[in-house]
Amino acid sequence: MANPLADCVSSLRSSNHLLGNSISILDSGVNDFPRLAKVLQTTKHFELLPSSALSAAQSELLSSLVPEFNNLLTRVETHLDRLERREQALIARCELLDGRLSMSGDDGEAMRKAAGPGRKSLAGEGDSSREALRLKQLRAKKERLGYTVERLGLQAQQKERQLRLSMAAQ
Repeated sequence: MANPLADCVSSLRSSNHLLGNSISILDSGVNDFPRLAKVLQTTKHFELLPSSALSAAQSELLSSLVPEFNNLLTRVETHLDRLERREQALIARCELLDGRLSMSGDDGEAMRKAAGPGRKSLAGEGDSSREALRLKQLRAKKERLGYTVERLGLQAQQKERQLRLSMAAQ
């Protein structure tokens, strides 16, 4: 009787050893399970929408943006008109000052000729120096106005370019 029990005991020990090996193999496989679960977890990055919902959203966006674009375009047009009027006013003022300078130069020559060489006085010399100073100031002002006109012209061209680019982007 001892012999059949010894066979049972040895069979039980081998089963126990086999179960222990299986547990260690499963333990090493399951040990990394939380990391694998996180790596293999699926996340939605993009949600697919039906084309009807997409076209509805596009039309809604378009209907809200068109009035804004029209408003911005009218504002740009009025600003460009204002800049153009300002440029024309500055050009006209420059021409007026240029005409005044040329007239004052001609009048000064005529007055000097009429006064004659022997009739100069200290007051006359003071007047001519004031005239020369005024002429110098007017020339400087003319130059500043010319630069202003040129700058405004360049700004208007740049605004037109930006407007064309924004219209092309649409």
